[in-house]
Amino acid sequence: MNFTDKKLLIFDLDGTLVDSAPDLANAINGMLKTIGREQFPLETIRSWVGNGAQVLVERALSADNKISSNLDVKLVGDALITFLAIYRDNVCVDSVLYPEVSATLKELQSRHYRLAIVTNKPLEFVAPILQQLGLENIFERVLGGDSLARKKPDPMPLNYLCEQLAVAPAQCLMIGDSKNDIFAAKNANMHSVGLTYGYNYGEDISIVDPDAVINQFGQLLNCLEPVTEVEE
Repeated sequence: MNFTDKKLLIFDLDGTLVDSAPDLANAINGMLKTIGREQFPLETIRSWVGNGAQVLVERALSADNKISSNLDVKLVGDALITFLAIYRDNVCVDSVLYPEVSATLKELQSRHYRLAIVTNKPLEFVAPILQQLGLENIFERVLGGDSLARKKPDPMPLNYLCEQLAVAPAQCLMIGDSKNDIFAAKNANMHSVGLTYGYNYGEDISIVDPDAVINQFGQLLNCLEPVTEVEE
């Protein structure tokens, strides 16, 4: 699909722009080791990423993508504090940009698109990652999973961006690797692009019917018409 009349491009972070799973996995295993629990390989933890820090911790404590209904509330709270403390000190050690991300974002800037991030990651961790990976001056707005009362797949963050930036949903495009990104876009009446890599719990992103599916980040350029006018 070729998208026309788009002004604002909204990106997910983890699994879309950045492969952050190695650092998340190290922090999760550090937490599990601290409380005397079994640790897990990277690929297992990778399949748990995508719904924010607390859900990731709950999945780790459940040792499954499906969260146990028997988790102790205090255990979850203490484990979350431990995980966040470890991750805070090691937020961008082994995390890397996916191929073509930096060049593609800069090209989109040169085409006069407005760029934003909506992630379910706690906001405090986003800026250090963007700075470490050279993306600190790319995005006009950044929303984390704790920036508003609700997060993806709820449309609240996308609706909020539209209001703050005075852009209609029809002029926006959500780009992400997870069903949460696609559902958020649908709930906000936005078009979406699904990436086949990243973190989608082992499911094919096409199952949730994004408006376009791409295998490499750079293919996004082929989906978009250049913006011919820049609003003052």
